[in-house]
Amino acid sequence: MKKITLLAVAALAISFASCKKDRTCTCTTTSGSNPATTTTYTYTKVKKSVAKDACQKTVSTNTSGSNTSTYTNDCKLS
Repeated sequence: MKKITLLAVAALAISFASCKKDRTCTCTTTSGSNPATTTTYTYTKVKKSVAKDACQKTVSTNTSGSNTSTYTNDCKLS
C-alpha cells in the first residue's frame, strides 16, 4: 500500500511540473509597399503560455504630418 501511495504522489508531482524549454517566435513585418522583413526571437527556458503572450500579431499606425503608415507584425510561435 505504501508503494502505491508513493508512486501516486510521484506521478502527481511530475504532472504539475512545468515544461520550460526554448521557444522561437518568427515575425514578418509589412508596411505599405515596402518589402516584408522577417525577424526571429528566441525565448529561453519559458513556458509555452509565456512565449505565446510575448509572440503576438500587432498592428500599429504612425502619423507624421499628412503621411500615415500602418505596420503589421504577424508572429508565429514554433
